[in-house]
Amino acid sequence: MDDLQYGTRNKRGDWAPNGKIEIAPFWRWPMSARALGAWLLEYLWPWNAFHMATTLAYWYFIIPDVETMKTLSWGWPVYLYVVNAAAIFVMYGAVEFFYYVKRKQSNRFKYNAKFPGDQPSDVFWFKSQNIDNFLRSFLITIPLWTVVEVTFLWCFANGYVPWLTWADHPLYLAALVFFAPMFHEGYFYMIHRLIHVPVLYKWIHSVHHNSVNPSPWSSLSMHPVEGFAYHSVAFIHLIIPSNPVVALFQLHVAGFGAINGHIGFEKLELTDEAALNSHAYTHYLHHKYFEVNYGDGIIPMDKVFGTWNDGTKEGEAIMNARFQKKKERMNAKNAAKA
Repeated sequence: MDDLQYGTRNKRGDWAPNGKIEIAPFWRWPMSARALGAWLLEYLWPWNAFHMATTLAYWYFIIPDVETMKTLSWGWPVYLYVVNAAAIFVMYGAVEFFYYVKRKQSNRFKYNAKFPGDQPSDVFWFKSQNIDNFLRSFLITIPLWTVVEVTFLWCFANGYVPWLTWADHPLYLAALVFFAPMFHEGYFYMIHRLIHVPVLYKWIHSVHHNSVNPSPWSSLSMHPVEGFAYHSVAFIHLIIPSNPVVALFQLHVAGFGAINGHIGFEKLELTDEAALNSHAYTHYLHHKYFEVNYGDGIIPMDKVFGTWNDGTKEGEAIMNARFQKKKERMNAKNAAKA
């Protein structure tokens, strides 16, 4: 595929898509029915449909029976960790292998023309972003994902929280499923802004931001505090009346869905004429500029608080002006102290 039909490439070889990133159409006025329909289709397919497919596969083939989950032991939590780790290894690893190791489409549609494997750095374990990100994911974040998973399953199994059935509450539970990805973004935005507070950023979130040029293994490369907080989004289903399948879907939107913003390519070429859209550019800009796009635009908090970068030259100019004003305020503050 010719990526220059869809975007532009600068002198460094970095690629950017044409057009601009839009917030969800139901926040824009006048609302376009066509835009809303297109957004709804992308909202449901393929990513959230995939997360529901993995949820159902887990529920019917992986999750232990209720009697087993009533008792905390080493057996079934370790089993769930192994499954979670294996699933991430296959899903993330496939993208990493074909597009970063084999480089099957070179750097076509790649935002940053360079590959992390070609850029050793002292900020990473063993000076390797790939090794660092991989080990942090499998030794820290995925175990914490499993802790969250085991906790809510144990609570449901023991009747500590309401377990609504699909037979009695189909519309309510379907609504929870539909809005779960939106809730994820709202929750993610709040904790994301929190860990960008300087002291928290230094000790916690900087671990994730070491990957300025993210790849799939970067998706779950986090400090333990961030890894636990990120997956704790599923605990909302211990607060509101819900169902363990919905809670599991909420968790999969977070765990499996983390790759969406870290693929590093706008499109993953499947054939010479077909490609999978990643929708990764919004979060890529956050990794590139740090103080923009804390969310993805479904919940337009970045737009409200002036941290939205829509990927255009105008958006970059607005961002640079904001950065300049911040720099001037800091300089004035330091001058006053002197």
